[in-house]
Amino acid sequence: MSNAPIGIFDSGLGGLTVLKELMAQLPNESFIYLGDTARLPYGTKSPETIRKYLQQTSSFLANKNVKAIVVACNSASSVVTENETISGIPIYGVINPGADSAINKTAKNRIGIMGTTATITQDSYKKAIHKLAPDTKVFSKACPLLVPLVEEGWHEDPITNLVLHRYLADLMGDGIDTLVLGCTHYPVLKESIKKIVGPYISLVDSAEAISKVLKEKLSEANLISDNQKPYVKFYATDINESFSLMAQRILGTDTKIPVEAVNL
Repeated sequence: MSNAPIGIFDSGLGGLTVLKELMAQLPNESFIYLGDTARLPYGTKSPETIRKYLQQTSSFLANKNVKAIVVACNSASSVVTENETISGIPIYGVINPGADSAINKTAKNRIGIMGTTATITQDSYKKAIHKLAPDTKVFSKACPLLVPLVEEGWHEDPITNLVLHRYLADLMGDGIDTLVLGCTHYPVLKESIKKIVGPYISLVDSAEAISKVLKEKLSEANLISDNQKPYVKFYATDINESFSLMAQRILGTDTKIPVEAVNL
């Protein structure tokens, strides 16, 4: 048993979808969330640059004495190595849990991936899926406009729906029956995506997938907290009003969320 907090980081606000799911799955856990908002989006950066950011953000969270670090960013998860740790603290990416969930859901072995340019260029999900199920057909689509639209708060805007239609047309034409939301911003758009792809394409939410895995890992290590007064602390490398507003919207609270600035 450990009442130490769990660290979560993302390039911006998308990781709040992971935080929300983790809070639901692990109600007695405390969390420290770091949004690297000064350097978003990660999806257009090189693997070398993303790796440097991963080391800096993980070091920050490790210094907060967390018991686990969740990389709630698909672009950053693409450079996480297997069984990676920092100062003995395990680091969990979202790609392998998402890949495993997709394989379990597909009936026709035709899986679509929508993600940032970095995630798609790295073939992160494709590699993870083929490692587990080599005969599965994987179809990928980079969707670089979606993160800025979500960060702007335009997730219900007609422009966003038009962009989604354009991106999803090719994947639907490939005959997929499962679609991985390969960026933690995308669950914010889940309802719009459902309307476009219809009921016969299953969606894989990486937030749900990583939450189940982390709960299992903490339970196996006897690190599940019994804290009766869990807390959540928020940090960001660049603070603006939209962070708090979007955090309130994603987490479903009317209370203004305090965010502390940090310089990595």
